Amino acid sequence: MMLSSILILSMGCKQGKGTLHQKGKWSSSLHRILSDHRLKGAIAGVSVRSAKTGDLLFNHNGDTRLTPASNMKLITGAAALEMLGSDYRFTTEVCTDGEIHDGTLIGNLYLRGKGDPTLLREDFDQFVSELKSIGVKRIEGNVVADESWFDDQHLSEDMIWSDEHEYYGAQISALTVSPNTDYDAGTIMVTVSGGEIGSAPEVVLHPKTNYVDINNLATTVSSEEEGELVIKRNHGSNTITISGTISQVGDPKTNWIAVWNPSAYVMDLFFESLQTHHITLSGKKEIASTPSHAKTLLSKKSMPLSELLIPFMKLSNNGHAEVLLKEMGRVHLGKGSFEAGLEVVKTFLRSEGLNPNNMCLRDGSGISQLNLIQPNELSKLLYTLQSKNWFASFFDSLPVAGAQERFVGGTLRERLRQTSAENVIIAKTGSLIGVTSMSGYIKRKEPLVFSVIMNNFLDEEEMEKIEDEIMLILAGEVL
Repeated sequence: MMLSSILILSMGCKQGKGTLHQKGKWSSSLHRILSDHRLKGAIAGVSVRSAKTGDLLFNHNGDTRLTPASNMKLITGAAALEMLGSDYRFTTEVCTDGEIHDGTLIGNLYLRGKGDPTLLREDFDQFVSELKSIGVKRIEGNVVADESWFDDQHLSEDMIWSDEHEYYGAQISALTVSPNTDYDAGTIMVTVSGGEIGSAPEVVLHPKTNYVDINNLATTVSSEEEGELVIKRNHGSNTITISGTISQVGDPKTNWIAVWNPSAYVMDLFFESLQTHHITLSGKKEIASTPSHAKTLLSKKSMPLSELLIPFMKLSNNGHAEVLLKEMGRVHLGKGSFEAGLEVVKTFLRSEGLNPNNMCLRDGSGISQLNLIQPNELSKLLYTLQSKNWFASFFDSLPVAGAQERFVGGTLRERLRQTSAENVIIAKTGSLIGVTSMSGYIKRKEPLVFSVIMNNFLDEEEMEKIEDEIMLILAGEVL
């Protein structure tokens, strides 16, 4: 018996009403919902286990391989905790191949990234401040961005063209930067506010930078008109086009837009920080590897993985998933690639008694439509994880149904509110076109582990309703 996990599932939040003695009742209710006409033409897989014993209590297409969407992050997050450790921290270094003489660094200055997705603009300012504190006033050499810790494949193989400019399709680099503490690495915040009627709206970038160009084709309209604004980055460039309309008196609209080539973006921001702090530069900006003989002048470590898991899992951050995947590959196989990372994940799954040969694993985030996993395998994994010494960190990272605080409820904060499932369902959500999923734990007198994956539907709103109905039944509510 996994005592620690049972205590976690039995304490804290309110519990659902059901017990295993009511299994027949909720089992028949589940069968009724899964026969609903709304599921005609779709595939639903549902797997429910006892959190105490792992026994399979309900199985509907549980051995059918289905696309999990962001439920893939459950696998990636668990593998990272096991293979890297809950205390694992990413490191960023400032190095040189030269020497400091009388305030002048004679040689190149390298900013070497090692995967940290939590770097902010302020961190570059801090690096520059520390450079000045060790006596650097001038650099006679180039300023170099080094992203060689990972390979140069910045997007997973199945990333679709139309997603490349979206924050959830951001390029993966060992040297990247986030605009705020959501840590959407490799993106820039674009805020558009209405101006004079008939004129172009105001556009503000955060962080402020000249790395991207703005093509503002939008128009401000009156308050009576409903604005429809489109903000997109042109493929293969850093030109962001803003089109459509925005109301003069409406709220500003902010989009997180993925940049093209994050390491070059970091290079620009770091170079700007050096100039702002009046360090004289004689060389140029460059992207290259740090030579082996270079010495480290400064370094910064990220928050531990146990803390990073909160924005990663609560907000379903795709970039974090792919960074962790590549980091596992780099640490264990010496290759910071998608392929190497997936090999490490498969090793982890085998160690937990799962067979990755029965799955199709294409990325760490679940954005690929080609990922395939059986709900029974996912619920089995969630059961076995309860014995891990890092399980509390994993469990705490999952969204809590109906919890309004953003970094508690996460992607479930607006779902199942004021129902018997509120604060009872602790689970990871997932969605793609034609895909919805939810897998996790249910706090009740007899705690449950579950995985629900639905594919090949046309009406996302109706599928979410069915998903919620399933959650209410498992939480003990009679429908």
